[in-house]
Parts: sequence; structure tokens; C-alpha cells
Amino acid sequence: MKVAVLGAAGGIGQALALLLKTTLPAGSALSLYDIAPVTPGVAADLSHIPTGVSVVGFGGEDPTAALEGADIVLISAGVARKPGMDRADLFNVNAGIVKNLIEKVAATCPTACIGIITNPVNTTVPIAAEVLKKAGVYDKKKLFGITTLDVIRGETFISEAKGIDLADIKVPVIGGHSGVTILPLLSQVVGASFTDEEVEKMTHRIQNAGTEVVEAKAGGGSATLSMGQAACRFALSLVDALSGKADVIEYTYVDGGSEHAQFFAQPVLLGKNGVEKVLPYGELSAFEQNAMDKMLDTLKGDIKLGVEFVK
Repeated sequence: MKVAVLGAAGGIGQALALLLKTTLPAGSALSLYDIAPVTPGVAADLSHIPTGVSVVGFGGEDPTAALEGADIVLISAGVARKPGMDRADLFNVNAGIVKNLIEKVAATCPTACIGIITNPVNTTVPIAAEVLKKAGVYDKKKLFGITTLDVIRGETFISEAKGIDLADIKVPVIGGHSGVTILPLLSQVVGASFTDEEVEKMTHRIQNAGTEVVEAKAGGGSATLSMGQAACRFALSLVDALSGKADVIEYTYVDGGSEHAQFFAQPVLLGKNGVEKVLPYGELSAFEQNAMDKMLDTLKGDIKLGVEFVK
């Protein structure tokens, strides 16, 4: 399996590359790209770690060499959030970066599975889809917005609040990957019960956890280490599924299968061709249904922005 990381010299990219180097199956290849000239040095640094994963790095304007033969492409390139910014503020810079990179993916490894990390994910994933459509290589089963960070935050926060072992906790998170579009389904967390006040507070914390990190870093960046771990977790699930492992299920932002919006995060069964099946997310509580109704216009607006950017 060859995994390419685009944006590999950044905070998320380096964390993700380190985790992949130490967790991918032996015999895998890790290909790193960033416009920054330091990228070959990042690869050289990682190559000294004794695992069975080969690493090579590419810097400069053209990611083509890094993409050749890739089975999975993970895109974390872009600017990070700073205090006072929301994910929508990142749009003008990051939209263009994702568009340009996806054009190269379409030309070089059009059958690869693509995981988008670059924010705003609600919008960058539709941008990627439109670029792939224009190139005539769009396969909605192979394009993912990586929303795993919302899931792992939910697991962490609820485990701490309720004293549940992390091995026993699963937190479904549906919708999108920004503010109110992030909808954790606390009513479905097995082994935990919440008062109405707790539901409201925990939902708000999961939705705004990114801001929590941005403010704590005091202008020094956004969530990089936790995002790297979340992206690695999703990538390893994808590797397992592409390799033939059965019953691999992840929550991810995909095209199709939702009655609510063209792109929507919900559980999917992964397989050798990417998304094998989009799964139902179950019954919502009254609080969750109300939150869903209120956020759909925001989510649809985010998607429309991405589509119109390319068109």
C-alpha cells in the first residue's frame, strides 16, 4: 500500500507522517509532499525510525512525483486557524490549494482513495468532487472528508466526564465538520446517560473543541497533533478495508446516501473499493433532531460555496 501525504511539512502533516511510519503494515510506502523545501528532510528524519515502512519526500511546486502509484492520498495542506477565525475564514486560501492539488491527483493517480483534512472540510470536499468531475475521474466511493477528530474528541470528553473506559466507548458524530454542523449523537452512547444540561454542554464542547485548542495555543496554531492521530486512525481503517478486512466502519463526510445534503458525515462500511455502503445513523433524540434541523442550512451553504468556487 502506498500512502501519499500532501502538506507533509506542516503541523498536521508531520504528526500524521510520524504516526503512519510507525503504524502502517510492513512493506508499505509513505510518500511525503509539501511546497516547503524542508520536506525531503522530514522524510530523511522519519526514515531513521526502524519500521518496515519506506519513506520518500518531495518539495517544490509540483506534487506529481509524490503521487505516482498512490493508493491513498491524504491532504492536509493549507493555512491553520488563528484566534478569532472560524473555518469559513480559511476558505479563500485553502480552497485554491485543495483545487490545485486535486487537479494533480486527478492527472496522476485518479483511482486513489482521497482523504481531505484541509479545512473548511464542509467546503473543500465538494471542491475536490467538482474538480474530479471536470477531469472525468470522479468516484464518490473514494472521496472522504476526514471528520474522525470530532469522534475522538467525543470519546475523550465523555470518557473523562463519565468514567467510562476508552476501550468501551463509541461516539457517533454526524453532519459536517464545523461548529453547529458537528452533531454528536449522545443519545446513542452505550453505557452513559446525560441530563438535558449535560447534553447541551457536551455537544457545545465537541462542536467548539477546535476553538479550545486555537485559544490555548495563543496564536501559535490550531489542532495538529490530535488531527494527525485522527487522520491516521481513519487512514489505517482505509488500509485495512482496501486490503480485504471485513466489517470496517468509520464515520466520514461523503457524497451520497443522505436525505439531508449532498455531502454528509455518517457511518460507512469501507471495502476494497472505498465506500461499500452508507449506513443509517439511527434514531435521534428530540434535542438532536432540533440541532439537525437548525444546522442543515449552514451545511448546505458550505457545500454550495465549494461547488460554485470550481464552477
